[in-house]
Amino acid sequence: MDATLGTGGVVADQGDAGTRSIVLDLIIEKGPITSSSIAKILALTTAAVRRHITSLEESGDIAEHVVQLNKPRGRGRPARYYVATGTGRETRHDGYADLALKAISYLGTTIGEEAIDAFAAARSRELVRRYMPVVAKAGSDTKLRAQALADALTDDGYAATIRPVGSGDFAVQLCQGHCPIEQVAQAYPCLCEAELQAFAKLLGVHVQRLATLAQGEHVCTTHIPLGMPGLHPAARAAFRKGKPTKSGAKAGLTVEERRDGLR
Repeated sequence: MDATLGTGGVVADQGDAGTRSIVLDLIIEKGPITSSSIAKILALTTAAVRRHITSLEESGDIAEHVVQLNKPRGRGRPARYYVATGTGRETRHDGYADLALKAISYLGTTIGEEAIDAFAAARSRELVRRYMPVVAKAGSDTKLRAQALADALTDDGYAATIRPVGSGDFAVQLCQGHCPIEQVAQAYPCLCEAELQAFAKLLGVHVQRLATLAQGEHVCTTHIPLGMPGLHPAARAAFRKGKPTKSGAKAGLTVEERRDGLR
């Protein structure tokens, strides 16, 4: 039994193996993440989390990940961030990957590559049908729709989260720490493309895939734009004087605004 639980912890009576499994799930979902962040979320002592992290590192389920910080590091020992490895994510796979691979391969062999493309397109339509009611319920705000999609994906085993880009006012990232069809997508990347097309239809914006688990990254990352940044003050002043600039033309102004200056 893990006797080092903090007060009010969300982990109770799990035993070492159970607690370690929960720590791994959290790293899959939120990695890169530090041991102190895990301790805070689970209300465990940092010492307990570090013990489980050491065990997970030794078993090859997680690995340390180098994170580029945008601000100068303070004094003291730098924080260590961890992500799940392919071995760690493999523990969350169901037993159908081999069967799915064989089935899709059979389609390609007996009917042709067009059958695989048709299957991927059908999967894209199915994802839209499955998640559209949940996403539509969130309203017209893209960030809220993205959060609703992430929640629905998590319910289906994708360990999805929404993470801000910068201030989070103009873009967010949909991160999927686990993919139930990762092994299949490694052999058939068209399934990743089908998923991306479904996300674009669900959110009503042009989304961009930055990384995938199938390509060896630690998380699937999809960039979701929320809006255009405002016009730079210098460009705004130029427009007020009737002098459109190159930077102003890129700021999302209408043709009339660029011609006549700011309204």
